[in-house]
Amino acid sequence: MRAFCWTLGGPNMVLPMRVLLLTTFCHWANGQDSQGMTREEKATIRDQVVEMFDHAYGSYMKYAYPADELMPLSCRGRVRGLEPNRGDIDDSLGKFSLTLIDTLDTLVVLNKLDEFEDAVRKTVRDVKLDNDVVVSVFETNIRVLGGLLGGHVMADMLKQRGDRMQWYAGELLDMAKELGHRLLPAFNTTSGLPYPRVNLRYGVLNPLSRTGTESDTCTACAGTMILEFAALSRLSGEAVFEEHARKALDVLWEKRQRGSDLVGTVINIHNGDWVRRDSGVGAGIDSYYEYLMKAYILLGDNVYLERFNTHYSAIMKYISQPPLLLNVHMHNPTVSVRSWMDSLLAFFPGLQVLRGDLKPAIETHEMLYQVTKQHKFLPEAFTTEFRVHWGQHPLRPEFAESTYYLYKATGDPYYLRVGQSIVEKLNAHARVPCGFAAVHDVRTGTHEDRMDSFFLAEMFKYLYLLFSEKSQLPFDMDDYIFTTEAHLLPVALSTSRPPCHGNSTEAPPSVQEEDPFTYSCPSTQTLFPDNPSFAKTIRDGYKYLTGVGRAFQSSPVRGIELPLHDNGMEPVEFLKSMGISLTPLNEGATVAARAQGEHKGVFRVKLVAEVTQSPEEEEVLPLIVQLISPPFLGRTVLTAGPAKFGMDLTKQEHGVKGSIVRASPYTACGPVENGEQLSGRIALALRGDCMFAAKARRLQEAGAIGVIFIDHREGSNSEDSPLFQMVGDGDSTSDIGVPLLFLFSREGAVLTSALEEHHNVDVLLLPKERQLGHVKQEKPLGMNIKFRLAEEGELEEGAARGHTLQFLLEKGEVLLEEEEEEEDEEGGKEDSGRGETKPCTPPGGGSVSPCVETPGHAPPPAHRPSRTEAGP
Repeated sequence: MRAFCWTLGGPNMVLPMRVLLLTTFCHWANGQDSQGMTREEKATIRDQVVEMFDHAYGSYMKYAYPADELMPLSCRGRVRGLEPNRGDIDDSLGKFSLTLIDTLDTLVVLNKLDEFEDAVRKTVRDVKLDNDVVVSVFETNIRVLGGLLGGHVMADMLKQRGDRMQWYAGELLDMAKELGHRLLPAFNTTSGLPYPRVNLRYGVLNPLSRTGTESDTCTACAGTMILEFAALSRLSGEAVFEEHARKALDVLWEKRQRGSDLVGTVINIHNGDWVRRDSGVGAGIDSYYEYLMKAYILLGDNVYLERFNTHYSAIMKYISQPPLLLNVHMHNPTVSVRSWMDSLLAFFPGLQVLRGDLKPAIETHEMLYQVTKQHKFLPEAFTTEFRVHWGQHPLRPEFAESTYYLYKATGDPYYLRVGQSIVEKLNAHARVPCGFAAVHDVRTGTHEDRMDSFFLAEMFKYLYLLFSEKSQLPFDMDDYIFTTEAHLLPVALSTSRPPCHGNSTEAPPSVQEEDPFTYSCPSTQTLFPDNPSFAKTIRDGYKYLTGVGRAFQSSPVRGIELPLHDNGMEPVEFLKSMGISLTPLNEGATVAARAQGEHKGVFRVKLVAEVTQSPEEEEVLPLIVQLISPPFLGRTVLTAGPAKFGMDLTKQEHGVKGSIVRASPYTACGPVENGEQLSGRIALALRGDCMFAAKARRLQEAGAIGVIFIDHREGSNSEDSPLFQMVGDGDSTSDIGVPLLFLFSREGAVLTSALEEHHNVDVLLLPKERQLGHVKQEKPLGMNIKFRLAEEGELEEGAARGHTLQFLLEKGEVLLEEEEEEEDEEGGKEDSGRGETKPCTPPGGGSVSPCVETPGHAPPPAHRPSRTEAGP
């Protein structure tokens, strides 16, 4: 498909006097085949994508329909209320055949027109929207309302052609109007920001609605309504939808931090105060920025572009630190508030392509690709050192989306190879007999019984378009724009009716000089002046960002190769994250070393080790929940993770004992309803909906003497998932004094089942090493190793006395010597008691590694990787 520029304008539009051009894809290689991948190769991969879609969609229709989603490991449908509650994840499910509706326009894109017509008939015949169920306003809007509108647009287009869908009479649009009216009660707030949830039958404030007590919503939740609601207004003629969505965007714009032009993550829907002030482009904010830009494209209203450009300048000033996209404090944007990024920010390079700002898009996308090469998929969150923070991967499509945009903008076949790697990894690591299963942890490869509807709505759409020629598509993609759920809305809506009256925005605080991309489609010769290697020259600086894929190069000087490079994180910071202190050589020694032929990232070192006990606080100390009442009597022990706040159980000689009571509500994110039962007891609370610290405060105020949080992610367990430490919400947690423990889902199920069966269950909360009936073992000796880069011979001339460990790097093996150095009377050194030195080879051969055997001590045990979580 050749790239294109959209021209927006018309006799009825309120637009600048100049001709308005907006780009997504200004392709320097229009009309030419991509070098590096033939048409036949592209066709083969495209056919593979279609086969994968058939496997996923066919499994849903065979095993799950009319349920909302497929459970690919169980080969059955997920029906809300019949399966274990997963917390806020289940707010997407409304008993309205979610996956079917979300997939409607994907069927047309993949040219499956017979299946599309059948799916529309099933939707019209079977789907009911008046269900007594509480759903997420945001998810229902982008998935169901967007799906119905995309399906209607496709059905109407096919009908106008005259060759099929002649029976269609706008039924999907009628359903969209009904759903729109069922979502409108959520906007009944003093601010105009919508409630996060609504009951499809009873609305929000009705006594039967079971919702309406919420006070907060995320920025993206309130700011991701305008495309669907405005399209519904312009297709139906009912202006009320667009007016409410515009009002919500107006409030968010007014509440931005005027000094930084950034917005926070969570806002109070009644008074407009910011609840969480961290600002980024990932979870909680992402699609707010996306919808400002795309509202301008779809509706032709210059207000949205002005707002987007103001925010974008702030993002590039404070949040974008290529290739990283960090979170900062909206009131003090020079302060980074966390050391990790979430996978939802992977959409942002695609949005930067829409704006024509390609260099940072290429840089961030390459960083994301390097992370996928290291971990197979993008982890749900990963640190700035590219280690796993949260290991889940629910088959999110944002990385494929940005890959598609970058290929269409550059024509660089590199992005076809990236897309090919996505296809291969999905087949190799996510495919199961009944569909595709989310990855529970990218480090272990374990699966979750989950296949979200967005996998069919977005992933296959972007991959199919990536490998398709324009002539192979059933309609002209230039005429449509993608919503955040990849539903297709026609850009012709910009001329269907004038914008609402009274919509205006104040000028930015200071008049800024417009960059070349503010209004116009940039010249392809400006971006790519006869230089097909433009994107490659940008990518090359980030090629070995994570250390994966670096080719071995021989060096005349023996050394230790470290995964360091000039364009990544600082070497000192990298080693510090590993617990290693590094003292660089002096200037002269460095120059001399390089003169001897050493290459960057390789250092000659003399390793000196001090044998000390490893600091305990650097580890995640396992806690336990030990069931001590009959019939368990201490025999049932559940491994739990700790918190970085609350009572420190390691300082409680006998732990904390108490009876367990389930909190009501179970998530503890609203007023506690069973305070009398909780008083003096240990509360059970489900993870999700709000932060750990918020839950702990409510339950402590209700009188609980401890809190056990249970993971809402079905199937998670301590054997497959690394323990982590719960952290606070960014504010002081000194007021929380009760012990806090975290159980994964499987261990939590043991506890809740015991409570259901025996009603009165006593537990003991304490460190694992002090569990009842357990013989305490001597803690093994650990080592802290300090590295110092020294000139050749420096250690021999002036080394410190005492025990040292010397790693001698020889060809083919690594030797370890323990030696004691003493000075003789004349100031020289002599060897005193040098022990036997031998290479340590693991059983069965393999690479040789240094070993240390200390009399009377066993080697330190291997610990699973640990992480820290702050999420709800």
